[in-house]
Amino acid sequence: MPAPKKTGRRSLLVTSAALLSLSATAPAALAVPAPSTSPTATPPATMSAVGGARLGQPGTQVNLAPGVPVLPKDLTARSWIVTDAESGDVLAAHNAHWRLPPASTLKMLFADTVLPRFPKGTTHKVAPSDLAGMGAGSSVVGIKEGQSYSVHDLWLGVFLRSGNDAVHVLSAMNGGVQQTVKDMQDHAEELQALDTHVVTPDGYDEAGQVSSAYDLTLFARSGLQKKDFREYCSTVRAKFGTGEIQNTNRLLSGDTDVPVYQGIAGVKNGNTTHAGATFTGVAERGGRVLLVTVMNPEKHDHNEVYKETAKLFDWGFRAAGKVSPVGELVPPKNALASPAPSASGGQPAGSGARPVTKAAADSGTGVGTAAAIAGGLVILLAGAAFLINRRWPLPDLLRRRNG
Repeated sequence: MPAPKKTGRRSLLVTSAALLSLSATAPAALAVPAPSTSPTATPPATMSAVGGARLGQPGTQVNLAPGVPVLPKDLTARSWIVTDAESGDVLAAHNAHWRLPPASTLKMLFADTVLPRFPKGTTHKVAPSDLAGMGAGSSVVGIKEGQSYSVHDLWLGVFLRSGNDAVHVLSAMNGGVQQTVKDMQDHAEELQALDTHVVTPDGYDEAGQVSSAYDLTLFARSGLQKKDFREYCSTVRAKFGTGEIQNTNRLLSGDTDVPVYQGIAGVKNGNTTHAGATFTGVAERGGRVLLVTVMNPEKHDHNEVYKETAKLFDWGFRAAGKVSPVGELVPPKNALASPAPSASGGQPAGSGARPVTKAAADSGTGVGTAAAIAGGLVILLAGAAFLINRRWPLPDLLRRRNG
């Protein structure tokens, strides 16, 4: 199958999203009451404190103060989080570390783990064994046994149609489902996403498979460092085989009761019996990039997960720059590694520069990738030059919409 096909993209410039923020958590304040319509299930009394002690407390955490807008009153999700993608500040959260079934939002971890391993022009002929083991009722993009597909098209199937068949084919290319699950678990631990336990690569309901709004946000933030990840998650529609597929992210593609969200650029949605509806989105407005994750709204209205996400985005853009954070998105473990040598054979003492490890570099697109860790030096690592900036720029994801 031919590799590159013309894809439709939403009109938006996402200016920046720094991945490896090492900012300190803001001083704690008392949690405000949970939203008026509270979920029926009860979160654990204590949860993980990764990113700050308040994020491990049940209920809504936000620092209300003069000039800070109040949160929406009708949020029903079991868990949600609003973060500044650039600084890593958690602006507000509700049961952020509650370990819940993730559904297909787990595909963000799958993509962040596997996507760099195969050039997009690589083709693969699908064997019957590649599609073995998919759960009953899985979402599919329509992969056919005996046909060849480009890696580019397989990823479009993953992101636009949440195709478990495409996930299983890519997993087979990666050494099989079990190897891929192990790789994903290892990567989650590297990202300090410690609420996550991976059982399947596609997010299908399985006993013990859990993640959290906090962890899903870490996966999105890491994935958005990859050029191809950004391309796929922001694509509205694309050719696949002899037909066309459209992104099921309704804030990106729109629906009868949900308009396209101004500034939206991805990331991934999901829905299963046990998980309910889940969604992580990234949007830019006024030069500020926010990430919002919403898990399992109690209210089962059509597209409710997108409606609650849009309300949280609206709040976040109004509150950003006014509200003190209640926690932070932690950096990957490798961002805290010992300093790497500079081009001259050593890093100047007291330079304040943080190292770019090979793992961090590989999370981008290769030689010349801008790695946002600390400010303004050029170092050599593993034979490639990487520019260290405080900000990690996202290019124009969606310059124009085609078709």
